[in-house]
Amino acid sequence: MAGYVYVLASRKHGTLYTGVTSDLERRIWEHREELTGGFTKKYGVKRLVWYREYVDIGEAIVDEKRIKKWRRKWKLELIEAMNPGWDDLYEVLNR
Repeated sequence: MAGYVYVLASRKHGTLYTGVTSDLERRIWEHREELTGGFTKKYGVKRLVWYREYVDIGEAIVDEKRIKKWRRKWKLELIEAMNPGWDDLYEVLNR
């Protein structure tokens, strides 16, 4: 089963959240609709700013745990390498 690691942001250089899922479009929709309680709802973290697809969900889980331990600066560099404008990539998923 494929998997995804993703990073959400409240705004450019705002609060970040790193997650993992097997269905990226559905999971981001849940965050946007505030169907998931907790951190993302509390801090308004809804903008998909980075993601990576993996062939195996197990690899995605390992990488998510690794990225969660990173310094904030490294996460910002990761985002800006893929998405320098901090655009909401959810819009791209729905095309």
